[in-house]
Formats: sequence, structure tokens, C-alpha cells
Amino acid sequence: MSAEPLPLSIQLVWMVPLYGFSGMVLSLPWAAGWFRRNGPRPAAYLNLLVTLLAVIHGSLILQQVWTIGPQHLEFGWFQAADLDLRIGFDLSLTNLAALELVTGMSLLGQVYALGYLDKEWALARFYALVGFFEGALAGVVLSSSLFMSYFLLEMLTLSTYLLVGFWYAQPLVVTAARDAFLTKRVGDVLLLMGMVALSAWAGSMEFGDLYAWAADADASGALTPLAGTLLGLGLIAGPMGKCAQFPMHLWLDEAMEGPNPASILRNSVVVTAGALVLIKVMPLLRFSPLATTVLLVVGTISAVAGALVAIAQVDIKRAFSYSTTSYLGLVFIAIALQQPGIAMLLLFAHGLAKALIFMSVGSIIATTSCQDLTELGGLGSRMPATTTAYLVGSAGLVGLLPLGCFWCFGLLLERFASEYPFFAAVLLLTNGLTAFNFIRVFRHVFMGPALPKTKRAPEVNWLMALPMVSLTVLVVLMPLLMARIDSVPGIASFSWPVALAVSASGLVGAVGGSLVPLNKFWSRSMTRSLRLLQDLLASDFYTDRIYRATIVAAVAGLARLSNWIDQTLVNGLVNGIGRLSLASAEGLKLGVSGQLQSYVLTVLAAILLLLASLQWLPLQWLHG
Repeated sequence: MSAEPLPLSIQLVWMVPLYGFSGMVLSLPWAAGWFRRNGPRPAAYLNLLVTLLAVIHGSLILQQVWTIGPQHLEFGWFQAADLDLRIGFDLSLTNLAALELVTGMSLLGQVYALGYLDKEWALARFYALVGFFEGALAGVVLSSSLFMSYFLLEMLTLSTYLLVGFWYAQPLVVTAARDAFLTKRVGDVLLLMGMVALSAWAGSMEFGDLYAWAADADASGALTPLAGTLLGLGLIAGPMGKCAQFPMHLWLDEAMEGPNPASILRNSVVVTAGALVLIKVMPLLRFSPLATTVLLVVGTISAVAGALVAIAQVDIKRAFSYSTTSYLGLVFIAIALQQPGIAMLLLFAHGLAKALIFMSVGSIIATTSCQDLTELGGLGSRMPATTTAYLVGSAGLVGLLPLGCFWCFGLLLERFASEYPFFAAVLLLTNGLTAFNFIRVFRHVFMGPALPKTKRAPEVNWLMALPMVSLTVLVVLMPLLMARIDSVPGIASFSWPVALAVSASGLVGAVGGSLVPLNKFWSRSMTRSLRLLQDLLASDFYTDRIYRATIVAAVAGLARLSNWIDQTLVNGLVNGIGRLSLASAEGLKLGVSGQLQSYVLTVLAAILLLLASLQWLPLQWLHG
């Protein structure tokens, strides 16, 4: 009996990434200025239409996979001689949930951008870049091949560079885009090295084939410890860069120079895609215990340091970008300790809540044209929808019962408490510091008297309010959505002491944020010791200065050395030979007599010397 054919929507799954890319293509005529008569908005509407199609198509596939089970599809796209390259898609519930997160956030972000960038002359270019961005993200979460994942991650790096540099007329924006691109390229190059090595050893780039090869190689000891260690470090470097983890974390802070609708996607779904790639390569790290240790160290530093740095920021966008690094550090710890299901739940809960936070931040910036916390205040009564969105997003992130991160933290703490008490403490400390930061920002922005920039601040237009309110509802309903994901063994499978510990850590942070004194006019403490600590945190532990004094200085020194060798030695040798030739030619010119017999005598002497040397060399070889 022949197998029942798959539903048409599953067979056409290859179209889902193409929806985003087609939006980019459809926007190009307006982005290039070919159509000037009706403005750039048709490009936005076309992008919204194809993104809506992607959301609907992904939802149909999710419903069908829920019924018939996970599927794996392959499509040939290039074949020559013995070379057969195929595109594979893994249709699991986890991957499809991530796909819905990507396409749903892209749809809401694009609607939001219509209001936020209402007067932007390059609106069509922005939507073209978002379409490119969405297509790459959708491909990453569905791909079943390490090669295709890497290729799409490279496209993601390029789209990040273009979106961060959207306002390229500003020098600071250009610098931020360049730094973001180069920082992520470091991780991408190391990932490429690991991928090339895997291709040579395993002979396939499909994750299923790689898992089978890894099991066989581990059993037979085919890889040396050094090769396994280098392979593991290379494979984790790419996700570390994409997820803005220490020491490749500075790019996410600088990327805040781009438009806020892009920041919504960057802080919610880009980091989710990077962590999803790490989950996919995690079975290949069995050769490298050092790589797992590095993940734990990097995750711990990023979680604690990111939360500490966030509480000293006065730029509202940077205050929340560092919390993204902090939460992804917790995800890295969960993945390294073999808790991928809970890590995915934390990614989903964080992605929705952080997108809502950045929507409320964008509303504040659009209304007040200000990002400085010391110049904001009294917006709680003037912007009720924005205030509600901020409070719900904050509650969803700090583990407040019954919202999403509470369940994620409870599940993680239940597993960490007995076997890994240190990481349980890291989890609780991060939750407390995050709650402290959110309450601090809330008091600065929404409470207190209105300041000059906020006295006449209205609520945002409906194009920004609609996605913000919709996402507020989704964050509230997140626990119900989490309960339907099959990768988690029971959403309430942790004890009351664990629940109390999670709630207490958030409550302690919130109380601390409520009691800490705030001063709009003296944003830096008058006490020297506190001021030094504040400067240390506000400057990200002076990481950028350390990089300039070490890595940048070393690269610049090598560049100067290479330039000196090129200019002095190589050019000097070539120029010296040229000058010697000219000098000898000048000397010979003075010795020319013009007599034919002199030329004949010179030629005969040269011939005799040549014959004598030819006669002498065989004799030397014969005696030797």
C-alpha cells in the first residue's frame, strides 16, 4: 500500500521563507525611486500582505503536523556529476512554533513601523530590508542542514548590518552598523571552520546524518581530543555572536542606533534563531567537554554582568538591550545543562515579552523624541496603553505568577537546585536584578511629575497601539500557549518552595527598585565609591576600552608591522634592484666604444665562460 501523500501546505513549505524574500523584491521599485507618484506606502502594504500569507501558511502547517506528527522534507536544488545539493526542512512542533514567532513578530513589527516611521522618506527601503530579514529568519528555524543554516545566518548578519545602518547619514549609526557586522563575522568565521571540518569528516551537512556520525565517531574514538575540542568551540562561536553573548555582546547595544521597529525584531526573534541553531548543534558537542564548560562560563558572565550593566544605563533602549544579553545567558546555561525544551520555552516567553517592552519604548521615543531617562517622567496618566504594555511586558519577564517566565524559571530552578546550586543562584540573581531595572525605569518614565518633554505627550496612533495591545494579550496568554508545546514534561512540575523562591527573587528586586533614590538632576551619585561603581557598570566594565587596548591595538600593531615590511623590505628590495640596474647601465654606457671587434670579443668571452661552467659542473657531480 502506498503512503498517503502529505497535505499540499506541507509540500509547499519551501514557500514560507520565500514570502519574506518576495516582499523584499516587491519593495524594490519604490525603494529604488522608480515609482514616486504615490509615495513609499504601497511597498509597506505589499510586505504586510506577504507576511500575513506566511503567518497563515505556517499556521496551517502547524495544525497538520500537530495531527500527523513531525515531518522531514527534502528538495533537490543543484546536481552535477557526483555533487547533489538538497534543501531540507524539519517540521517539528518546536520549529513551527519558532516559525510562528518569527512571522508573527514580523507582522506586528511591520504594522507598528507604519506608525513609527510615518514620515520616513526611505520607508520602502526599510520594508525591503525587513522582508529580507524575515526570509532569512524563517529559513534558519526550518532548515535541517548545517550548511543552509550557516548560509542563512550570513544573510541574517547582512540584513542586521543594513537595518542598523538604516540612517546612514549619521556617523554614529555607520560606526554601530560596522561594529555589529564585524563582531558577528568573528563568530561566523569560526562556525564556518567547524562546518568545513564536519563536512570533511561526516560527508553530509544534514543534522540527522551529523547526529548519526557523531554517535559512531564517539563510540569508535575517531576524533582526537584536540580535534573534538576545536570542533566544539567553532560550532558554539556562531550562536554566541548571534545571541550577543560575552565577549561578542557589544554589537547589540550599538545596534540600538537603528530604527526601533528593527530593535523589536532583533531583541526578540534574532536571538531566538541564534539559540535555536545552538540547540541543533548541541548533540555534536559530545566530543568537547570544554565547549560545554565555555557555554556555562559565557552564559553565567552574560546573565549576571548584563543584568548589572542594565541597571546603570540612562538610555532607555540600552537599558533593555543589556537585559536581552542577560536572558540569553540563562538560555545558554539551560542548553549546556541539557535542558533544551525549557530553553525553548524561555526563548518564546522572552521573545514575546521583550518585543512588547520595545514596542512601549518605541511609543515613548516617538511621542517625546527622547531616550534619556533623566528627561522623562509622568507618562503613566498620559499614555495608558503604553503604560499597560510596559507593565505586562515587565511582569512577563521577571517571573511574576502566572505569566510565562515564571513557569520557565520554576522549571529551571527545580532542575538546578539539587545538582547545580550555583546556577540556581545565578538564575535567581538575574531575575532579581531584572526586576530592579524594570521598576527603576518605570519610576523614571511613568511616575513623578511631568517634565518639559513629557507635558504634552499624547498616546500613540492606532497603527502603533494595535500591535502593542495585541501583543499585550499574547503575553498574558503565554502560559496557555506554553502548555501546548510537547517538549516540556509538565508545565507545573515544580514544587511550592521553588515557586516561592522565584517569586521572592522578583519581589526583592522590585522592592529594591522602588526604594532606591532617583535624582533627575544628579544621575551620578555624589558618593565617590558609588559613583565609581556606577561608572564601571554604565561603561560595561570598560569592555570597549579593554578591547581597544588589547585586541584592536594588537591588530593595529600587526597591520603597522605588515605595512613596514611591505614598504621597507619588499619595496626596498625591489627598488634597490632597480636602482642597481640603472647604476650598472649608466656605468656600461660610459664603457661603450662603438667598435665592432670589442662587441665580438665580449660575446666570445661570454661563450667561453659558459662552456667552461658547463664542463666543470658534470665533473663536480661525477666526483661527488
